[in-house]
Amino acid sequence: MAANAQPKPPAGDLQAPPLGTELSNGQLIRRLLALAWQWRRATVGILVMQALLLAMAVGGLGLLGLAIDVIGYGLSQQRPDLNLHLKPPQWPLGLTPPEAWEPLDRVALVALLIMAIGFLRFLLERGSHIATATLVQNLVVDLRGKVYDKLQRLSFRFFGANDSGSLINRVTGDVMMVRLFIDRVLIQMVMLLMSLVFFAGYMMSLNVMLTLLCLGSTPLLWLLTAYFGRRVKPAYRENRKLFDDCIRVLSENARGVHVVKGFSRQNLEIAKFNAASEVVSSHNRWIFRQVSFFVPLIMGIARMNLVVLVLAGGYVYANDPAFSFGDLIVFAGLLQQFTQQVGSVAEIANAVQASMTGARRVFEVLDAPEEVVSPADPVSLGGGDTPGGARGRVAFEGVGFGYDEGAPDAVREVDLVVQPGMCVAVLGATGAGKSTLLSMIPRFYDPTAGRVTLDGIDLKQLGLQELRRNIGIVFQESFLFSNSVAENIAFGRPEATEAQVRRAAQIAQADGFIRNDLADGYDTVLTEGGGNLSGGRRQRIAIARALLLDPPILILDDPTAAIDPETEHEILDAMDHAMQGRTTFVVAHRLSTLRRADLTVVLDRGRVVQCGTHDELMAQDGMYKHAAEVQAADDGSRRLLGLPLKGEA
Repeated sequence: MAANAQPKPPAGDLQAPPLGTELSNGQLIRRLLALAWQWRRATVGILVMQALLLAMAVGGLGLLGLAIDVIGYGLSQQRPDLNLHLKPPQWPLGLTPPEAWEPLDRVALVALLIMAIGFLRFLLERGSHIATATLVQNLVVDLRGKVYDKLQRLSFRFFGANDSGSLINRVTGDVMMVRLFIDRVLIQMVMLLMSLVFFAGYMMSLNVMLTLLCLGSTPLLWLLTAYFGRRVKPAYRENRKLFDDCIRVLSENARGVHVVKGFSRQNLEIAKFNAASEVVSSHNRWIFRQVSFFVPLIMGIARMNLVVLVLAGGYVYANDPAFSFGDLIVFAGLLQQFTQQVGSVAEIANAVQASMTGARRVFEVLDAPEEVVSPADPVSLGGGDTPGGARGRVAFEGVGFGYDEGAPDAVREVDLVVQPGMCVAVLGATGAGKSTLLSMIPRFYDPTAGRVTLDGIDLKQLGLQELRRNIGIVFQESFLFSNSVAENIAFGRPEATEAQVRRAAQIAQADGFIRNDLADGYDTVLTEGGGNLSGGRRQRIAIARALLLDPPILILDDPTAAIDPETEHEILDAMDHAMQGRTTFVVAHRLSTLRRADLTVVLDRGRVVQCGTHDELMAQDGMYKHAAEVQAADDGSRRLLGLPLKGEA
């Protein structure tokens, strides 16, 4: 299908519910864990490296304590006059150096072991950082691709019901927040639990009573963390919605910059954006205040454990023969590490809320129902001149369509048969249902009543790609991509040759200005939306894009609405050639277009109120004749239409 832009639903018609399917916390966590499971090899590899780093950190502390005991005991043996009475060092695993070694030799051995562990930690930390960054980037790219892929398959009802700012934010910012669950929550939580087990186990191996006393505040920390999570969860969700509004204001301003400047409303728009930005900032400041209170509170309570150590550690050292001075130093280091790990609970709790808020919004997109899908076993078209090509017979059989339950239908009880090669014009006031009716031919929407058939086959039985390959569409507002002119024309058929591209441009009366007026001809790169071309030139390139597919069905949504009379004449001549042998539907209001149609359908509030040829409808007293008389303001036009001249009626 030659798709030139997304059709916009009639204003006021679209009432589809926006995103908002609520996932429970349990469902959300299971989905996030399933996402992590897809990257289990990388995740497990990172956890293994982190576990080794943790073991080395504990081992390094143990060696430090051993070095202190070796130095102290050696000093007490060499200087008995100091009356130090220090306890002998306890070598790990019973691996005691030879008795002939001097204390300095033993200290040198411990120092070498600490240096070796430090070097290994450097290598592992580097590898862990690289592996984590690679995992995060792979996850973000993959998840962002899945969200974008899903957006391509959702119906126009979905896009009409959700702000573009919200969708952009979900693909960008929210996906980045989901990755927090992997590197800031899952990996950090597993490491936290492993650290607590390592540190607590080592501490208990030194002295059980001292460990229980020093870790007595831990349950309180977990209770405070749970309270913090419940308190800030609504704030994070509201923050993302406010950020959606900020992006929406920016997006609207970028698209409507000509209107803003034309009405000299820059100051108003600046104030609007600053207000939206300030709301987000104010909300962020509230969250930061909660975090800035919670994190120091957790760290302060955790540091109270060191006070307990100071009070109880001396007593244990004096009364436990197996508890050496080096053990006390190691215990203090372990407790400090334990305190830091417990303090990180605050950061993890903050990351949990941020990641779950982003994940909920991302999964809402991934779980959004696809209203228009290809059947499992599609029927193939075969009546055309090419395999899979259609002959072009389109029939509306009792078709009705409503955007929302309870609201008036946009299209009602339409029965219409269009034979291959016919040109059908559709006329009606704004909101009459013209675009909605034609949008059901390529299945942008499916009828809620009746059916639409192509060559006698219900459209729902056809594969979407095959159906849309048989349809060329030119919308009233033509959208061009930031690419070369040739690539824009060949958008629906990228394998087209240069000759085929030029032929389509010639039919659309675009070849002349492309070759003569554009600096690089067909290689000229267009700005976003084709902003460096006039409206008429954009329209002709869009028509060439539709014609390149040589489709058996053409849908032209008022293609001459935004062009001058001279360009209109050129395009109408081009359309006369393009419509030959094709079933063509034209939404039009100008008589110059309507008179070319084999059949004109007049819609009013979704119903067909008139149907016939130009001459037949001019003979009736109805909407068509009234529209013709409004346009035929001069005597020449009235003679052309067979109307009485002014003053003769």
